[in-house]
Amino acid sequence: MAGKLERVLVEARACQLCAAALPHGCRPVLRASASARLLIVGQAPGRRVHETGIPWNDPSGDRLRAWLQIERDLFYDVSRISIVPMGFCYPGTDEAGADRPPRPECAPAWHPRLMPLLKGRRLTLLVGSYAQAFYLGDRRAVAMTETVRHFADYLPEFLPLPHPSWRNTAWIKRNPWFERELLPELRERVREALGR
Repeated sequence: MAGKLERVLVEARACQLCAAALPHGCRPVLRASASARLLIVGQAPGRRVHETGIPWNDPSGDRLRAWLQIERDLFYDVSRISIVPMGFCYPGTDEAGADRPPRPECAPAWHPRLMPLLKGRRLTLLVGSYAQAFYLGDRRAVAMTETVRHFADYLPEFLPLPHPSWRNTAWIKRNPWFERELLPELRERVREALGR
């Protein structure tokens, strides 16, 4: 199984499916192993991640690690944590300077090939509305806030989260239940999934 996963990862990292639509070119950024017990499904790499090739290597990643209460070394231990975004490549920015959404071709092309090979998965974090739409489908609420607020409805397989972008600081302040109720549950579930 590990050999098959490695073959799919090699293919995914060489993907050119969206090349014509990517202003900064293709540089798929993902990490996965069959032994990893935690899977993080985010949106798409930002500019800094595109430049370094390291997922969540930016202020959003710092905030996500703080939410999880795990250190950087563990976060990047691919034998324990897989990171497979909805879009593997940096989609560029829109006219307002915000990152564009993940390319719609990516997840349907690659996630069905990768997910069956991630046999160790105990918990999947769905970070942001694109991951929640793809994995929860009709089970999710109309608004991302309500999906995240009703996180217990998707356990034990999935745990939906808002994107940890600093742009969401106001959202966190408007929704105090997130830090009061969801973060303690998130940390406990992550500890259990990782066998800590």
